[in-house]
Amino acid sequence: MVLKRIEISLLNMQSTENIMTTHYWHPLEDGRIQCDLCPRFCKLHDQQRGLCFVRQNLNQQIVLTSYGRSSGFCIDPIEKKPLNHFYPGTAVLSFGTAGCNLACKFCQNWDISKSRKMDSLMSQASPESIAKAAFNAGCKSVAYTYNDPVIFHEYAIDTAIACKELGINSVAVSAGYVCAKPRTEFYQHMDAANIDLKAFSERFYYKITGSHLQSILETIEYITHETDVWLELTTLLIPGENDSEKELQAMTQWVVEHLGHNIPMHFSAFHPDWKMRDKPRTPTTTLLSARKIAIENGVNYAYIGNAHNKAADSTYCPHCHELLIGRDWYELSEWNLDSTAACLSCGSRCAGLFATKPGNWGTKRQSVRV
Repeated sequence: MVLKRIEISLLNMQSTENIMTTHYWHPLEDGRIQCDLCPRFCKLHDQQRGLCFVRQNLNQQIVLTSYGRSSGFCIDPIEKKPLNHFYPGTAVLSFGTAGCNLACKFCQNWDISKSRKMDSLMSQASPESIAKAAFNAGCKSVAYTYNDPVIFHEYAIDTAIACKELGINSVAVSAGYVCAKPRTEFYQHMDAANIDLKAFSERFYYKITGSHLQSILETIEYITHETDVWLELTTLLIPGENDSEKELQAMTQWVVEHLGHNIPMHFSAFHPDWKMRDKPRTPTTTLLSARKIAIENGVNYAYIGNAHNKAADSTYCPHCHELLIGRDWYELSEWNLDSTAACLSCGSRCAGLFATKPGNWGTKRQSVRV
């Protein structure tokens, strides 16, 4: 697909925005334009923006207003995405833009995802400059994260294409709330993804995030069965909202039944933020209980996040139960895989994508100017 890039100086704006015309929309009989990128299907009058804030009806077409601009760049360990089975120990250049197509009351990146004043904060960066920066820094991957790459679809795809030319992988960190056609196009260019499976009830999705569970499940199944993208799942456990044993049983059983045993699951701790400051931080015991439920239901690789527990952060062989990869926060310690990612004890291969040797980026977090 060839998308046209144009720069338009908008009236009553203090700066010139980088605008890209987009493909996923259609006109309505009443003169509005419907955005068909995500299941929210925003119907927009001229000049009006969607809930995501960055897609706008401009001159009777939907444009992306954040193309080529980011809220900042940082080199992280890949385990922070979190991806534990995608080239462990390597560095990833992470960036995002402004806005989001969900309305999560607990958003822990709300200063970015809910921002309406990003013009003065954004860094200018072309896809080619991002790819070059990642290459020069020795990064194995670039991650589209902090806010959801669904809403900067065209920018992410162009960056992924530029990265591929330099041998850099692309990682999507997403809630998975996207329509079928753009989803197909998007994941043709991704190498790995971590999808937020935020809960396993329609009540939670509708009440707390303003979206719908079934759309997310369809994305997860699509990635697993229709692509070669390496997938891991993350669930932020919020006390009293999505952490009941009944819900965790149903979620992990669904994962095994519909996705198989080898999709890693991460259960992360919530901290009070944004519009959900009345809830306490998630106890580590809740995370460990969720991990235990997942393993008992047949999930081969289950982890906890936002809490320090080396045993629950480490990877074990699902066949002989020996330690394969030791982790202390994001620092790798033991490495008991051979050059083919097989267990040194029993020879069973660990699921995932691995280099012959682990990376050594460690826990560093480094800001980058692109």
